[in-house]
Amino acid sequence: MGKPTGFLEFERLSEGYQSVEQRVRHFREFVAPLSDADAGTQGARCMDCGTPFCNNGCPVNNIVPDWNDFVFRGAWEQALAVLHSTNNFPDFTGRICPAPCEAACTLGINAAPVGIRSIEHAIIDKGWERGWIKPQPAALKTGKKVAVVGSGPAGLAAAQQLARIGHAVTVFEKNNRIGGLLRYGIPDFKLEKKRIDARVAQMEAEGVTFRPGVLVGIETLPSGIACDAKETVDAGTLKKEFDAVVLAGGAETPRDLPIPGRALRGVHFALEFLIPQNREVAGDGRNPINARGKHVIVIGGGDTGSDCVGVSNRQGAASVTQLELMPEPPLQEDKALAWPYWPHKKRTSSSHEEGCERLFSVATRAFIEDSAGQVRAARIVDVTWKDGKMSEVAGSARELPADLVFLAMGFTHPIGALLDAFGVEKDARGNANAVTEGDRAYATDVEKVFVAGDLRRGQSLVVWAIREGRQCARAVDEFLMGSSLLPR
Repeated sequence: MGKPTGFLEFERLSEGYQSVEQRVRHFREFVAPLSDADAGTQGARCMDCGTPFCNNGCPVNNIVPDWNDFVFRGAWEQALAVLHSTNNFPDFTGRICPAPCEAACTLGINAAPVGIRSIEHAIIDKGWERGWIKPQPAALKTGKKVAVVGSGPAGLAAAQQLARIGHAVTVFEKNNRIGGLLRYGIPDFKLEKKRIDARVAQMEAEGVTFRPGVLVGIETLPSGIACDAKETVDAGTLKKEFDAVVLAGGAETPRDLPIPGRALRGVHFALEFLIPQNREVAGDGRNPINARGKHVIVIGGGDTGSDCVGVSNRQGAASVTQLELMPEPPLQEDKALAWPYWPHKKRTSSSHEEGCERLFSVATRAFIEDSAGQVRAARIVDVTWKDGKMSEVAGSARELPADLVFLAMGFTHPIGALLDAFGVEKDARGNANAVTEGDRAYATDVEKVFVAGDLRRGQSLVVWAIREGRQCARAVDEFLMGSSLLPR
């Protein structure tokens, strides 16, 4: 512990934001990392607990107390080494992870927790600025070939680990740029894509081959799933040409809302709006959906819905309303019941702060059309919850103006046809059926085919995808070589 009394002396200091008036004019990141001095002070707040609950709260088990101490002492390069020992891509998690580690911080029991994510952000940015982050190619090659299907955080983490241990890795991606939903699902104002490009360049220098624009296993995709593929590769070819295959696609099937008016123009899945906007920012063509001057309704209260709010505001929407079926959470969690687990409380994102009316305990019953077949309103009704059952409030039905509606209610399961193409058994939720422990960790019922990330666990966080990619890489290495030096 750098300063035993630090948690008593210093208050939590959050990262700075550009003003709302400035940041809604562009799609660049607007969060300012802590200064060296402020990061050191925040590191001093860490109590280096005998049982570091932050370590267990973090899905990749980041060694948080150690890097906090190094930052307090100004030993930034050592802090970076500790950070990278458990996390391939802190450039991503330091920006977009909701920080379950902070929810588990012991200091958070009766005070503001240590600003762990802000310190992580400062460390990784310092690493790039100082040129400390370099390719780490394997000293020896194994002669084994591994195919990774999907280039999101799980696929990238698995690919990097496998390449660094000496395997020849090829990553297949159905879209024309690498990154999966890191690239296309998360707006640039939260994660600029130069962060992904820098990691892709590093991995190419480590020997990873990327093949974007290639659809694996199937000819066509269900509605609502983006694909730029100009080429297809069947599952049998991959199993024949590679010693192991890692399926690391996302849970991309969006949850629909089958109510009257669903087929009207102006009603879209969230990613039908977000993905083209990211393409536009990258210079790959205009977004066909524009919210300028329109009344926007976002259905769904999670991160994807928040992203729709942020993009709508940047496009110049006349109004943005977000609807949530569940009751409004409390502003403050019951720490005695919640800690060290992820608390149930109301969260207000930076996008909400930019302009959004949020309605809770509201169900959408129909979309109303105008004379041209375009949505003009949503018919909603208030609901109450008792013993887990929902009831409508009599007399509460009303209409909200809506020129655009975005369905952001989550994702149900991965592309079933991909798993079918490889003959992989599914669980009851439609995910690939595989365990994470023991001799069969991350292995499917099909010989030499492994799975990781959302395709196995369902829709989840980037940090969980990185964890599964790393652990799956170790399982693949053990399968190919009989043992592995890769960490879990």
